[in-house]
Amino acid sequence: MIQLLAIHFKDLLNPEFYIEHGGLWILLFIVFAETGLLAGFFLPGDSLLFVAGIYSDKLGSEILPGGNEFLHLLILMLLISVAGILGNFVGFWFGSKSGPYLYHRKDSFFFKKKYLNQAHEFYEKHGGTAIIFARFLPIIRTFAPIIAGIVDMDKKKFTYYNIVGCVAWVAAMLLAGHFLQKFILNQFGFDLKHHLEVIVLGIVLITTLPVLIKLFSRSTSKIKPVK
Repeated sequence: MIQLLAIHFKDLLNPEFYIEHGGLWILLFIVFAETGLLAGFFLPGDSLLFVAGIYSDKLGSEILPGGNEFLHLLILMLLISVAGILGNFVGFWFGSKSGPYLYHRKDSFFFKKKYLNQAHEFYEKHGGTAIIFARFLPIIRTFAPIIAGIVDMDKKKFTYYNIVGCVAWVAAMLLAGHFLQKFILNQFGFDLKHHLEVIVLGIVLITTLPVLIKLFSRSTSKIKPVK
C-alpha cells in the first residue's frame, strides 16, 4: 500500500524537507516559484540554497552520478540560476500585464498588498540595482520583478540586472553552505546537517533584519510625539 506523505505547514518552511523528499527538481521549482509566482513569497529561498550547498553532492549526483565535488556544485549553480532567472522574467511579464490590477486587489493569504508597496519603495530608492539587492531579501525578491514590469523597466536593462543578481545570489548561498560545512566538519568535527534548524533560523534572521528595521523605522516615524 502506498503511504501518503503527511505535510504540515511547518514543513513548507523547512528547507531540508524539500531536499529530502523532493530533491533537485522540487528545489528548482521553489526557486522559480519564489520569484515567478505571487504565492511563493513565503518559501525558504536563502536557507534552501544554503542547505542545498551542504547537500550539493547528493543533489548534483541526480544529474551526474559519480561526478566530483566541483562538477556537482557547477551543475547546481547553473540549473538554479536558470530557474531563478526564468522566475524573474515571469514576474516581470506578470507585472507588465496585470500590475495596475494588483494595486486594487484585496488582501488574501497568498497576496498582501503591503509587500507590493514595500517592494515598490525599495525599487524607487535603489533603481535598477534593486533587482540585484532584492535577490538577497525575502519577500522583496518576490515582488521586485513585478514592480519592474509595472514601471515598464527597459527589458535589456532588466535582463542584465536579473542575470547578475541571480548568479550572485545562487553562488553566494551555495558556496557558503558547501564550504562552511566542509570547514567546520574538518576543523571541529561538527556536522551542520545535524543542526540545520539553528542555521536556518540564523539565515532567516539575518536576511529579514533589513526588512524588519525598515518597517520598524517607518512605523515609528509616523508616530507624532505628544506635546
